[in-house]
Amino acid sequence: MTNIVLFGPPGAGKGTQADLLKEKYNLVHISTGDVFRFNIKNKTELGLLAKSYMDHGNLVPDEVTINMLKAEVEKNTDANGFIFDGFPRTTSQAEALDAFLSEKGETINAMIALEVPEDTLVERLLERGKTSGRPDDQDESKIRNRFNEYNTKTSILKDFYAKQNKYFGANGVGSINDITNRISTIIDTL
Repeated sequence: MTNIVLFGPPGAGKGTQADLLKEKYNLVHISTGDVFRFNIKNKTELGLLAKSYMDHGNLVPDEVTINMLKAEVEKNTDANGFIFDGFPRTTSQAEALDAFLSEKGETINAMIALEVPEDTLVERLLERGKTSGRPDDQDESKIRNRFNEYNTKTSILKDFYAKQNKYFGANGVGSINDITNRISTIIDTL
């Protein structure tokens, strides 16, 4: 199995790239955002709880996120591997993911981080907010708060994966095709 953590701040293009990479490498894409939206739309207990955090531009607590993601992995027991998009976001989530995969005889092969300047991300998210209907994409102060959360809580994951020689940075600016090619070059060397 090939298990990739696709990493980057909100608006970096993780979802777009994951959709292309899942086809190319026949992997299952597990997007934390999509899982949250499914649970929110269906008004599950976990979905309503997640929504209360997201509406204020905050990250959802580990336990809620981990339980949702475990359920998604269990739905795809015959997968060739997974692209985790938006998860893990903290060291404790990364450790929980490692423990969960280890129980299945699997591991994360690489964390690939899309690197994009913050001002570019703000422009992308405000533009996405015009059509997404997501309140957290329509308010620049909420967007900047998400970056603050990302920078203080999740950027430490670079160190977590770098210590395991599994961290790879990829320039997330340019055409979608160029970015996909940069990521593919990394995956092809694993």
